Amino acid sequence: MGSEKAKGKDKGKVREQKVPDSWEGILVKPLPPDYIDVSRYQIRQDLAEVVIAAPSNRFAEPVYFCIEAPLTDSEKAAVEKVKDILTKELDFPKFEDLEEVRKAVLQGAAKVLKKYGKALGVNPNDSSLMTKLQYYIERDMMGFGPLNVIFEDDRVEDISCNGVNVPVYVYHRDFESIPTNIVFTTRKALDDYIIHLVHKANKHISSAFPIVDAMIYGKHRLAATFREEVSPRGSTFTVRKFRERPFTITELIQAKVINSLLAAYLWLLIENKASVMILGATGSGKTTLLNALTTFIKPLYKIVTCEETPEINIPRENWVRFVTRESYGLGSSERGRITLYDLVRTSLRYRPDYLIVGEVRGEEAYVLFQAMATGHGGLSTMHAESLDAAIKRLTSPPMNIAPSFIPLMNCVVYIERVLDKELGGFYTPARMVRNVWEVVDYDSYLMVGEWDPVNDAFRSYLGESSLLRRLGV
Repeated sequence: MGSEKAKGKDKGKVREQKVPDSWEGILVKPLPPDYIDVSRYQIRQDLAEVVIAAPSNRFAEPVYFCIEAPLTDSEKAAVEKVKDILTKELDFPKFEDLEEVRKAVLQGAAKVLKKYGKALGVNPNDSSLMTKLQYYIERDMMGFGPLNVIFEDDRVEDISCNGVNVPVYVYHRDFESIPTNIVFTTRKALDDYIIHLVHKANKHISSAFPIVDAMIYGKHRLAATFREEVSPRGSTFTVRKFRERPFTITELIQAKVINSLLAAYLWLLIENKASVMILGATGSGKTTLLNALTTFIKPLYKIVTCEETPEINIPRENWVRFVTRESYGLGSSERGRITLYDLVRTSLRYRPDYLIVGEVRGEEAYVLFQAMATGHGGLSTMHAESLDAAIKRLTSPPMNIAPSFIPLMNCVVYIERVLDKELGGFYTPARMVRNVWEVVDYDSYLMVGEWDPVNDAFRSYLGESSLLRRLGV
């Protein structure tokens, strides 16, 4: 009970960061000289870059290489010493947000290096060297150590580690799932790194509680297992990265995810409070498209979003965001748990013009359809491979939507991940809006748009749209 009070008291404060003295047990493999560059780009100028390269054999898979400015032994020792001093001297809990901590770490590092640089074997007057050392200090204390380059790469969507002596994998926007040059070589190193990540989320992981689902710094979603309690091969983790600046509809049109005519059609619907559901498989771009469509909502409309993971990012003032909360009880206790159903039900008391549910999968769907029946606009996503599959899910437990309510979802968009053009000899994934339907009745759908994969072109049948006729267009 005392720990719960303490947790509540420290809410909003930054927990002291447990920084490893070194990253022993994490191997960062160098780029082999016989590998051919497929793609290369900077993460931090002259300090960190990404090289995606493959063996000269065209049929070999590419590898994601994290390349950082190298440190000499004396520079490594200086970095470790400064980290040790700052960890002891900085009072982390007094800071209210991460930017304050970052600023304090950088200022503290500069002060210590200037004062003790010569004693540490480095030249404090060498500005480029000081910049490099401060980068490593910030990387280790505020960032993610040897994996920091991956976390700062906007083109990476997911990071996963499946165990010891297996490469860390990333899901890259252009190359999908590829291995990196980073390997955890000892179980202790992997266990320590997972604890490091979990502490950044202000959570706890141990053999007693070996599963964690949390948000790192309120952004990246972390799922981790500890030791052999539930994963026989040892600790594992995966991180779904949060994109700070969401894609705009213009960028999606330029990327050929959707064409301008279908985008304009959806704009007309959403501007007039129509309800739209986006279907697709995992990683198909449902949330990305949903986020872009929110810009079509009238500026003065009140928006309420309900999510399990805070992925929707709307640049509006008149926006209320709700996020579910896991139980804080021990073991299988449901004490304090707040579900998506609870949030959707509560959101109706806020009189939203538009209610957005990040993903419907349970009884919250019933409340969403009730809201649409009373005049609220609705936007949501659902895992489904087709419109028929989505209707079957909606009308079956636990959603239990009455067939007569199905037409309340005016429009359904199906988005899919496909293989597109070649990049450096490799096919790259692309997201495409494959179909757009209007829901006329429970078992009656009207296709108003589709993507033709043979000709790589969008086709529109808006002249048959019943929704546009209803709007007088």
